[in-house]
Amino acid sequence: MNPTEMNPNGTTGTISVTVLLQDNGQYLCQTSTDLGDRPSDNIRCYGQTQEHAIAIALEKLADHYRQLAEERQNLDWDAVERTETGEPILNRYHVILHYERTGDAESKFEAMHDTIMGNTVVENAKITVIEVAAHLPIDPLTRSWG
Repeated sequence: MNPTEMNPNGTTGTISVTVLLQDNGQYLCQTSTDLGDRPSDNIRCYGQTQEHAIAIALEKLADHYRQLAEERQNLDWDAVERTETGEPILNRYHVILHYERTGDAESKFEAMHDTIMGNTVVENAKITVIEVAAHLPIDPLTRSWG
């Protein structure tokens, strides 16, 4: 597939990622975009390692774009499309659940276990629901616990 098929309106831009080691041993990651909706907007995040700082900054950027995608659809949450005979029409949705927390635990296992106990994750998560075309090739991000 050539770039114009993937992006027929020709909109292009860049996302820049800069990581700097700070005097305190932490890393600062700064992202900036020129994609049109956030010109020259910078996100600055700190992390324990370079990778941690990048992951946090990219998650904040992704959160912004998830929110934009959902808002721009301007969908009525309760609206149900129906056929001429009154049957509900099923639509396809990409549901993204994002939950983060910090906590004290005796081990990495305990930190994960403490997080997944009960329904706390679902109840406190930020959930984005984006209607998508039935043929859109989305591979949901899943976690392998094995």
